[in-house]
Amino acid sequence: MIGSRLTPPITETSTWPSTAFTVPDLAGFLGLDGLGLTATGQRITPEQALVECRLEALEEDAFCRVCGAQGDPVGTVSRHLAHVPLGWRPTHLLVRLRRWRCQGCGRVWRQDASRAAVKRARLTLAAEQWAMRAVGVEFMSVSRVAAALGVSWHTEGDAVLERAKNTLLKAPGRLEGVEVIGVDEHIWRHTRKGDRYVTVIIDLTPVRDRSGSSRLLDMVEGRSKQVLKQWLQERDEAWRGRIEVVAMDGFTGFKTAAAEALPDAAEVMDPYPRGCPGGGQAG
Repeated sequence: MIGSRLTPPITETSTWPSTAFTVPDLAGFLGLDGLGLTATGQRITPEQALVECRLEALEEDAFCRVCGAQGDPVGTVSRHLAHVPLGWRPTHLLVRLRRWRCQGCGRVWRQDASRAAVKRARLTLAAEQWAMRAVGVEFMSVSRVAAALGVSWHTEGDAVLERAKNTLLKAPGRLEGVEVIGVDEHIWRHTRKGDRYVTVIIDLTPVRDRSGSSRLLDMVEGRSKQVLKQWLQERDEAWRGRIEVVAMDGFTGFKTAAAEALPDAAEVMDPYPRGCPGGGQAG
């Protein structure tokens, strides 16, 4: 009989103790608690999940930061933010923000949502972190990540680029141990608008010491003596004093900038410093 072939129902009880479970918490499941948000409602469709939220704290925002007087509530405004997708379904947040008018100076302001998202951003901080990992670690395409978030290609790409720049450039110890650098230019824009070139600065110390591969230190828009010189002068004197070798191509602007900003460093002529676009050998 057909019925005899069916798998019998599972009647065994779970081995998980009841103390291992807590009350279902949508905010905790979505990671909203880390953003200072509380979920108040949801609207789930096959195409998208929309979660209504509010900020947890009210008291700290209810007083004017200019004169210190208490504010009167004057309604709410909403921010629409893309959040970390669940099940590859775009998950967006509709954040309701309270507004106040100062009783003293008349200033109007809204709740501070900086824990949830950067000002004027379209993605939550958690979504930016997820997207940066998806692109940089999981090697997903920008278009695929944008589709998962339910935003445009440019919105997602700009957010990832800005978050990556802030993460990398502000990383403690990013410039520690650098003694050999490589400098080269690279064409990154193929339109008539804007500068076509960026100046690429590479740490070649591991290559010289045969301890590893080169690593990117920075990319600065433009290609000129002033661009490289300004970047070098923005580093402190102790860091510049540790630079022993600068590998570069025959561009006079780079050579002059290195000579003026790093007078004690040896200049090595190398048309393709290893790690820079072109991938040659560092002398």
